[in-house]
Parts: sequence; C-alpha cells; structure tokens
Amino acid sequence: MKKIIPLLLVVALGGLLGACLPAPQPEVTEPPEPTIQIPTATTLDVGSQPGCIPNPAPPTPSEEDLAVFTPDPESDWIKGPEDAPITFIEYADFQCPYCSLASQNLQSLLEKYPDDVRIVYRHFPLASIHDKAIPAVQAVEAAGLQGEGAFWDLHDRLYDTQALWSEYSVEEFESWVVEAAAELGLDTAQFEADYSSEVIVSLAEAAWIDGQALGLTGTPYVKVNSLYEARPDIQTLTAYVELIKLEEQQFTDCPPLTVDPDASYRAVVETEHGSFVIDLFPEIAPLTVNSFIYLAENGWFDGITFHRVIPGFVAQTGDPSGTGYGNPGYLFSTEISSELVFDREGLVAMANSGGESNGSQFFITYAEAPDLNGGYTIFGEIVEGMDIVRNLAPRNADNGADLPPGDLLISVTIEKQ
Repeated sequence: MKKIIPLLLVVALGGLLGACLPAPQPEVTEPPEPTIQIPTATTLDVGSQPGCIPNPAPPTPSEEDLAVFTPDPESDWIKGPEDAPITFIEYADFQCPYCSLASQNLQSLLEKYPDDVRIVYRHFPLASIHDKAIPAVQAVEAAGLQGEGAFWDLHDRLYDTQALWSEYSVEEFESWVVEAAAELGLDTAQFEADYSSEVIVSLAEAAWIDGQALGLTGTPYVKVNSLYEARPDIQTLTAYVELIKLEEQQFTDCPPLTVDPDASYRAVVETEHGSFVIDLFPEIAPLTVNSFIYLAENGWFDGITFHRVIPGFVAQTGDPSGTGYGNPGYLFSTEISSELVFDREGLVAMANSGGESNGSQFFITYAEAPDLNGGYTIFGEIVEGMDIVRNLAPRNADNGADLPPGDLLISVTIEKQ
C-alpha cells in the first residue's frame, strides 16, 4: 500500500542530486524511491486506548542557512509575491541542460500557484565544465541593468535556445547573445559595454567561487524556505508546495477519544458521481473510527480527490494535498483484529507506513488482498454504492504531478444510530 509519509521523510527521500557536476566530483548515487512494503503492525487489545502522537513542530532554518538562503531584493532576481509562503531558491548554470528543465518546472509552479510561490534565481556557473557558463551570467546581468524584465527575457531565451548556443565557441556565443539582446529590444551598445564591464565580469566570476564556498556540488540546486533541499522535478516541487500549504490545515493535537464502541456509526461519502455508505466498526477499531469521525466532522475530507485509484486493487483518498504524503497533524497506532482480513471488495482500511503511522488516508478494496492482512486497520465496509467506487477514474499520484485531477470527494457525513 501507498504509505503516508510526513514532510521530513519526503525531504530525506527527495534530497537534491546535482545533475550538472563540476569536475572532479565524488560519485553521486540516486537514493531509492519509497518502496511498497508490508510493515509489522502494532496489535492492540480492543477496548484499550491506543497511542496517538501529534506531529513534531516543523523544523526551522539555522542561523547559518538564514544568512545564506534569505532572499535579498537588492541582489537576487525574484519572481512572485514577497509574502508567498513558499520560496524556492534556485542556483543554476545556463549551460546545464538540467537547469533548463528546472527553470521550466519552477515557472510552471509559479503559474499554478501564483499566490503561494516565489522563485529566487541565483547563479552558479560551472566554469570547470561549461566554457560559456560565466559569459552567460555576464549576458543576463548586463540585460538586467536595462530592467528586471530584460533579465528574465534573456534568461528565458538562453534556456530556450540552450541546445543551439552550447555548441558555439565563446566568441560565437558573444556575437549571438548581442543579436539576441537586439531581438529582445535592448540597447545593444549599452548591453555590450555592460557585458564587458569590470563590475559584471567580477560578479559572474564571483558566482562560481561563491557557489563552491557554499559547498554546492552541482546544478540545479534548489532550496525550499531556506530549509529543505529539493530535487527539481515537477512532482517533488509540487509535493513541497502542497505539503507546506497543508500545514495550515493540520491539527496541532490528537482528537479527544469520544467514540462509543457500543454505538453504530455510518459514513455517507458524497462524490461528484454519487454517494456511497460505509458501516464503521468502532468496536473493532475505536481509535481509527474516532479519528475518522473527528476528521469528517471538521471538514478534512471536503473537496479532496481520490489520489490513487488502481483497478483490481484499491481506491485511496483522505489526503487534502493530493500527493499521497499528507497527514492530519497527528499519527496513531494500527488496530488489528483477527476477525477481519482482506478477503473481499468494499473493505475500508487505513493506509500507513508502519504500525504507529495511521493518519487520514484510507483505501477501499476492489478485491481480496491477502498480502495486506495484519498490516492495515480495517475499520469499515461499504454497504451501499459500491458501484460508485468501482467507477472511479484510475489515477496514481506516484506517476507524477501532470495528472488528471481525479474524482472529487465532496464531503463525508457521519450518522450515529
């Protein structure tokens, strides 16, 4: 099963690997992607009060990181609102192919989240392997002296035509970039003078030296909120945005244990295609049912997607971020009962990444799934509307960020009988 993975683990799994590396560099290996494993569950006696732990407080940047990775409007090139809750600082090299892709991804992110994202561009020209990296910095900085828009226009032109000018000699590049500046409407006489000025040349050369002094191992290097290092693929970047935004919705403590294990509870799940009904099992999974009711009554499930729908296996939802990594701000233990196994369709169970890591994500089985036995809390069963679940649109958040939105879960209403 897909696991609920908190932001810190996403950070560990998504640590940046420099795609363009200055020579020489030690070998860099790709960290393994999250694997699907059946964890050892924590078995709890029915009727006892299982454990629940609030998420730890989010980490904060060190003073050293703040000194380096705080955006400076006087020296940085910045897109996006100053009060954006998520800032991506990108160190890049115009001759690095992976930086071109990162630039496209960050621009897509800015367009998708115009109120939430700010992009800060910083130079790290890898002069040891790219002969036109420093001249390219000189070019965009010279353009920037004619206006911020001129900087970004030439920035985009360099990345868009990278395959062309990367093959040029330095002299050919310098002639070409003057023509590019003219096409963008710049004053070419001023551009050429600034390009060769001592101030601009020194700035470009210092960017290479300063990046090495920071310990940057390659480009693109992306820092999130002066704290996290991120791979610049669109799926990872989107996950950071969604998970940081989710922090505003998360609860700061575990819910009070108010469920009546002797009562009968039903959940009416309304989707954009109709409703289905879940009979809940408070006598078997009191903590799970208690949390599910608490989240439903506080609107946690309202307006979210079925982010993972695999025909013949499961349909999964419960994560407002849509990434498959979100949780409600607390985690609780697995409740396993020998009375229930994954032997049929329509069972409702919690997704987790281990016995103590249940949160808000739950799944519905499409068929028997014996490999899941003993690892996941079964806390309900669909008694009406299974046809709605069978017809959910297939989707897998593991396959990237450029996915259809998935079918909408409108609300969950609890009925106590």
